[in-house]
Amino acid sequence: MPVTKHLLVINVIVWLATFVFEQTGVVDLYQWLGLHFWLGSDFNPAQFFTYMFMHGGFGHLFVNMFSLWMFGSLIEKVLGSKRYLFYYISCGLGAALVQELVWQFSWQDMLAGSVTGPVSSVQDIINAVNAGHADFTMDDFYNRMVTVGASGAVFGLLLAFAMIFPNMPMYIIPFPFPIKAKWMVLGYGVLELFFGVSHTMSGVAHYAHLGGMIAGIIMILYWKHNGTLSRGNGFY
Repeated sequence: MPVTKHLLVINVIVWLATFVFEQTGVVDLYQWLGLHFWLGSDFNPAQFFTYMFMHGGFGHLFVNMFSLWMFGSLIEKVLGSKRYLFYYISCGLGAALVQELVWQFSWQDMLAGSVTGPVSSVQDIINAVNAGHADFTMDDFYNRMVTVGASGAVFGLLLAFAMIFPNMPMYIIPFPFPIKAKWMVLGYGVLELFFGVSHTMSGVAHYAHLGGMIAGIIMILYWKHNGTLSRGNGFY
């Protein structure tokens, strides 16, 4: 399908450009295109869009692009190319918004955890950092919060697949038996919530994944409610 194919190509090209530029020292695309915390000087509103075409390593790229190809092609057939592109981008934006909200409500705890010794208040830490009593500035701290990847948009595709084809059997390693799509995606959602709350695999933006799914379920339910997506469009 045309949109899925173009998304795959763009993501691969951006990853190759990021790798080449990083090796040659020309420019750090993560600084410019990755989604940064809004309080940092490296933040730019355009990053809400650009971050979803950036990836860390080849494994990160491969997993997301494989999922995009496997689920995106089918969802594009059901939604149509224009609505599918709108859905994909909206899920990515929803993921970015949730990630920014998580940073907003957690940065003070993260700051307190970055210093040693007793802490009387976060404001005391900020005052000490601003006074030059730390090996980083507050702007350095804010700019450390950055995320990249198409995972939020891809989780939106998983959600759409489960809602459009809820009873389709899926085979997932290491389970030797099929699992219905709706239960598979529900399980993914519960795991992401658990990982986020428990801070397991802290290098992964679990809440952003949930944000993509939340944006997806809102759109799918709206289209189903107004009749533009029904059993005739692919719903079981």
